[in-house]
Amino acid sequence: MKPSPFAYYAPTTLEEALALLAEHGYEAKALAGGQSLLPLMNFRLAQPAVIVDLNAVSELFYVQAADDGGLRLGAMTRQRQVEHDPLVAERAPLVYETMPHVAYPQIRNRGTIGGSIAHADPAAELAAVSVALDGRFRLRSQAQERWVPASEFFAGLFTTVLEPDELLVEIALPALLPRSGCAFLEITRRHHDFAMAGVAAVVTLDGQGRCEQARLVFLAVGDGPVDARQGVAALQGQRPTPEAIAAAAETAASADVDPGNDIHASAEYRRHLARVLGRRALTQAFDRAKAW
Repeated sequence: MKPSPFAYYAPTTLEEALALLAEHGYEAKALAGGQSLLPLMNFRLAQPAVIVDLNAVSELFYVQAADDGGLRLGAMTRQRQVEHDPLVAERAPLVYETMPHVAYPQIRNRGTIGGSIAHADPAAELAAVSVALDGRFRLRSQAQERWVPASEFFAGLFTTVLEPDELLVEIALPALLPRSGCAFLEITRRHHDFAMAGVAAVVTLDGQGRCEQARLVFLAVGDGPVDARQGVAALQGQRPTPEAIAAAAETAASADVDPGNDIHASAEYRRHLARVLGRRALTQAFDRAKAW
């Protein structure tokens, strides 16, 4: 298949890229790694009149330590760099643990951290992880800059709050609190396939070993990241016993998750996976928090 005709621009600065998006609006698409956009164009499921290629905008490629102990990632940073960067391993261990699950090594060589998040695929690992970590996204247009919490960025199936003239330029992840633990798990038919279900867990214990905070965010079981707030609410202030964790996972699978049927898995099976993965991820995360 061949894409429909389009005009191509390769700006070298962020300001130039934003000017092009402001000029062309809905007719333009930003090109990051191209691992999602180009197949859509080849099948003519997407037919932008203008492509704004961001690969020469060097200011969007970086991994930096944040002053608060967290991490700052430029939106064009390659997934492979994030996967192997020691600063990511130190300051965002959940991201570091998750990266080998993202597609194939060949795709991670080219794919970008911001491109994956902005595409908003409901099976995207990085979208769920950014919500679980309470991340924030910096959005830029010619007219303004704004910060959006990850939990408010995803508006639906392949849909975000990005305006046509805006770019996601930075991902900010806060430092983990003391006595925290995290875990990422997913189930695929074959290694590196799209997940049938997955989950990211982040928990924090207080000084007495009780649950102070917990976050459980699922992927591939809804139109975007599914934040299982009802499931983890019962853990608050409780000791994370196997019974309490199992009850939280059961509530998450029955009350928070509302999966659909497709050719890969039934809704019932996805709900079962959410129950099992939720229990395993919470158990692993609490064990890691105890070992802090």
